[in-house]
Amino acid sequence: MPEYTDHNDAPQQPINQQPHEPPTTVRPVVQQISPYASLRGTQASKQLPAFDVEIINKYNRSGPRYTSYPTALEFLPMPDGLEAKILQNREAHVPLSLYFHIPFCRHLCYYCACNKIITKKNSDSGDYLQYLIAEIKHKRSLLPTLEDGKNPLVKQLHLGGGTPTFLRDEEMVQLWEFLQTQFEFLPENEGDYSIEIDPRELGDNTLQTLRKLGFNRISLGVQDLDEAVQIAVNRVHSAEMIATILNEARDLGFHSINIDLIYGLPHQTPITLDKTVHRIIEMSPDRLSVFNYAHLPERFKAQRQIKDEDLPDPAEKIAMLGNTINTLTEAGYQFIGIDHFAKPDDELAIAQREGHLHRNFQGYTIMADCDLLGFGVSAISQITNANSKYILQNHTDLQVYQDNINAASSNLTVMPAVKYIKTSIKDRLREYVIMNLLCHDYIDFKDVNQKFGIDAVTYFINEIQQLGEMQKDKLIDMDVAGIRILPKGRLLGRNVAMVFDEYLEKKHKNRFSKVI
Repeated sequence: MPEYTDHNDAPQQPINQQPHEPPTTVRPVVQQISPYASLRGTQASKQLPAFDVEIINKYNRSGPRYTSYPTALEFLPMPDGLEAKILQNREAHVPLSLYFHIPFCRHLCYYCACNKIITKKNSDSGDYLQYLIAEIKHKRSLLPTLEDGKNPLVKQLHLGGGTPTFLRDEEMVQLWEFLQTQFEFLPENEGDYSIEIDPRELGDNTLQTLRKLGFNRISLGVQDLDEAVQIAVNRVHSAEMIATILNEARDLGFHSINIDLIYGLPHQTPITLDKTVHRIIEMSPDRLSVFNYAHLPERFKAQRQIKDEDLPDPAEKIAMLGNTINTLTEAGYQFIGIDHFAKPDDELAIAQREGHLHRNFQGYTIMADCDLLGFGVSAISQITNANSKYILQNHTDLQVYQDNINAASSNLTVMPAVKYIKTSIKDRLREYVIMNLLCHDYIDFKDVNQKFGIDAVTYFINEIQQLGEMQKDKLIDMDVAGIRILPKGRLLGRNVAMVFDEYLEKKHKNRFSKVI
């Protein structure tokens, strides 16, 4: 499932932080700590998360996943012609990350909160592909060309959904070959080219086709291997099927294989999930994502197929998470953050240890310096122009999206995006703090001062005051040099980040799921 959808960022419980009066001095709250100020992305990233049930229960509140800041809840209606201007004024030398949303699924998974269309019509993918190609042409015609006349450089590409492998092999080839005419791509041993795969929707030659095209990373949506759980969520496949796919992918030379799991599903127990996790470890994927299921049937119709009484209670969910973290870290996986794990030699884990891990709508990434171009229904783009950053989203309704693409064929100013955010310098500052906390477990105030021309301790005096309780509970250490998330706080990094979210309490109550 694509991280950018923030499928857990859905209405649930509010975060009721009480406002604090600005303190006259920072010292009563901020205590002296060991000299961590020079440790960015090194020692911090090596810490294993400490699992403290009492602390997790205390801080298990609602909050964003921060694949962007501001979050998508700040979107405004897109003025006519603005997207075209944004693309035309893009800095040509900045490399690109491309995202393609393929919304179709043959089967409805009852837990799913992604933008999807359930269909068994094979012709739907061919029709949709033509709209994708039209959108690519339209956007490419507006992008500036490099000074040497070359097409814009692509360093990263991801296909999400829905089910990207709903596209037939020949359609995947058609899309890939067309992209080669519009963009320059890094060699496959340097770029990051990935696709999400439903193991039930994989043709005999699909993996081979993908590898030949240049895809080098795959993500398998497994969710759980227990048959009772699979039946309850309408997603049945065998462990043998998953193992076979992983083995074939390795034989074909895919650089990295991710597996998605979900905890909190119906009929799931700590024992059954532990069996799944151990079986997955035997398969030895390079990465794992372990998502928290957010049950919101009032918002997502598919989830109404799941009975409340079949869901594990909060204590069981916390036990599942704790057991999973212990099992994965004991098996040698590095906890990256939020719900992601990777082998120590995976580039994601290396990037975290070396201090250049980043986060965007595709989740944790090593590709920091890219603009994101999204294609397809509901897709999101993120473009930086000089000192401004824009986040744009295409319409989430397929027919409206297609109507916009049809209209664009005769009018260059008509574009598929219907919502946007233009971030301010203040937003960029807070984004920098939030992303450093989530990626490196640390924020260096001296670094912030130099980058933004402020005194961070003075500027964030209210936030520092609010963090006092977390410091007392040993979730963080902080002094005038910076803030460091401690082992007990690593599972609650989003809580620390939320303190710096200026929008959260002002506007958005009942808008996000629990952090655990």
